[in-house]
Amino acid sequence: MRPSILNPLFTSLETLAGVGPKLSALLEKLCGPAPIDLCLHLPSGIIDRCYQPTIQDAEDNRIATFEIVVEKHNAPPRKYRRAPYKILCSHETGYLTLIYFNAKADWLSRSLPVGKRRIVSGRVERFRDTLQMVHPDHVLTLEEFEKMPLIEPVYPMTAGVTSKPLYKAVRGALAHLPEVDEWQDKEWLKRQNWPSWKAALLAAHAPNGTENLRPDDINRQRLAYDELLANQLALGLVRSQRRSKPGRILMGTGELKSSLLKELPFTLTSSQELVLKEIFEDLQSDQRMLRLLQGDVGSGKTIIALLSMLHAVESGTQAVLMAPTEILARQHAETIMPLCDAINIRVELLTGRDKGIKREEKLSGFSQGETHIAIGTHALFQEDVIFENLGMVVVDEQHRFGVHQRMRLSAKGQGTDVLVMTATPIPRTLTLAAYGDMDVSRLTEKPAGRQPIETTLIDVTRIDEVLAGLKRQIEKKSRIYWVCPLVEESEMLDLAAAEARFEDLKAVFGARVGIVHGKMKSTDKDKIMAQFQAGDIELLVSTTVIEVGVNAPEATIMVIEHAERFGLAQLHQLRGRVGRGADKSFCILLYRTPLSETAKARLKIMRETEDGFLIAEEDLRLRGAGELLGTRQSGLPHFRLVNLDSHSGMLPAIHDDARYILETDPKLTSPRGEALRLLLYLFRRDEAIRLLESG
Repeated sequence: MRPSILNPLFTSLETLAGVGPKLSALLEKLCGPAPIDLCLHLPSGIIDRCYQPTIQDAEDNRIATFEIVVEKHNAPPRKYRRAPYKILCSHETGYLTLIYFNAKADWLSRSLPVGKRRIVSGRVERFRDTLQMVHPDHVLTLEEFEKMPLIEPVYPMTAGVTSKPLYKAVRGALAHLPEVDEWQDKEWLKRQNWPSWKAALLAAHAPNGTENLRPDDINRQRLAYDELLANQLALGLVRSQRRSKPGRILMGTGELKSSLLKELPFTLTSSQELVLKEIFEDLQSDQRMLRLLQGDVGSGKTIIALLSMLHAVESGTQAVLMAPTEILARQHAETIMPLCDAINIRVELLTGRDKGIKREEKLSGFSQGETHIAIGTHALFQEDVIFENLGMVVVDEQHRFGVHQRMRLSAKGQGTDVLVMTATPIPRTLTLAAYGDMDVSRLTEKPAGRQPIETTLIDVTRIDEVLAGLKRQIEKKSRIYWVCPLVEESEMLDLAAAEARFEDLKAVFGARVGIVHGKMKSTDKDKIMAQFQAGDIELLVSTTVIEVGVNAPEATIMVIEHAERFGLAQLHQLRGRVGRGADKSFCILLYRTPLSETAKARLKIMRETEDGFLIAEEDLRLRGAGELLGTRQSGLPHFRLVNLDSHSGMLPAIHDDARYILETDPKLTSPRGEALRLLLYLFRRDEAIRLLESG
């Protein structure tokens, strides 16, 4: 389907001059399998070869370029093969010695013949009043030098790839760039003073100075806009395709929802009411729902999920709630099952632990329609998990799952509605980048009765005071979390390991202390957590495994050791493990000085606010999108030319642009639409084109 004009950019890398099988494999590992990937692999630095001093004025340890005459070769004797090979060269202002180690003499003789003029460029150093250059970067004839740029781009590299073959391969790939029709609005380009796509890409590979490497360089801005537009168009096409397929009208009766609301010991917040209204409107429409629910820690997402699933059950269908870990799935089951028992709704929990007859019985309940709501982990994906009539899927902690996993689960029903939830507030601009194909709802209030959490910053040198305070709290039967960043001692990081801290605290508090960490078996973890929830253990030492999926309303104190090492979002998530009951709660952030300015700002924000969305925006400002979102687990697409820290401000306008394009030209058949198809191919959004063609 790809237009033939783009074919040279999508051939094998081995079609490029100088690229054989070995280099091709390394380049594919570095940036991708085709010339287009080399084109999108932008320089990260420059080498300036403009400095052409006299011999006397040449600065030590600086890259310099000279026009020299080769005077004499001094090869080392054969028995001293490791000795340097020296070549004496004359410059109009003095002498320069070129030095090579383990070089082949015949190659040096051909490259630097005695009596000939050459251009040499590399780092110079002074040794016993002699200027020398070890292994020059370039040895060129005068004609070759005329073609060499004095500002040389430096590219990100991988093991086994050196700069010269990479530079040559990139230049070979850029030679394949075709002239393409403009996909951006002409007036918009004019106002921005942006060049064409090809001109911008060529210029980005030929920087004239460090200022051209910055994200706000006009060429890089233009390219980032293009990549973000391709991303938003692809998301928009996915959305259009989903909406073009008929959904199921789930009208609901209101009966089960009313019964449940009578069982609840609280009333819904206005924010919860608003979100439910949005979800019910989606469920009652003939279009499939795909909605993202962002709710801060303790904002009441679970009750929203349950009421939404009951709406599906009222409509004669089944519902599924999928969580990323067994501990979180069990947590949901413990919350939901008693409520559903009270209104005669059957709920089953399916995890990887279910085996044999027990598992078969649960699967039978799903396939026969006897189970109304299934709660589970990845175990729900398996092929033998069949539902009689699946109407709705809820995915919790969405960023832990891939899109394909979500689709596999929703494919177990016809026209299934999907609600995805996250307790990690995401800044608005990044929500567009990652979830632009979804409608977004936000829970912005905490349920009534939730106590504010008092956050205190304490230097780790005052740990004895903290322990004395905890002793008093334990005597009052308070439950306490103590979070450490590592499980084992590390020589690299001066952090208190969880196991070492556990031993320290056990020496003070005895059998009242327990420990959980990621390397424990699930059964052992569950046992310790049950003891903590029952009050048999009152102080729980933990790694960040307790960040999600642990609910102990009796816990009122959270101690986070080396808080300066954590990101804002993680600190906020951990703090949200307390403040879930009626008693006043505290969060103690133990830190070690000296603190960086960023760490100071981070801890200050934690002390001043509990608003997760405000914290997310501050986290973006302080750390940047890359660090904030971490790995690909975040659900964020892989960008090649976009620096989200600098370019995310363009996203709202690009989102609107993409929506306008698809509203006015949904099949991309206009002249601009045809050009936009090229854009989607260039940024490997082929899946979106396939959706367009299949629809």
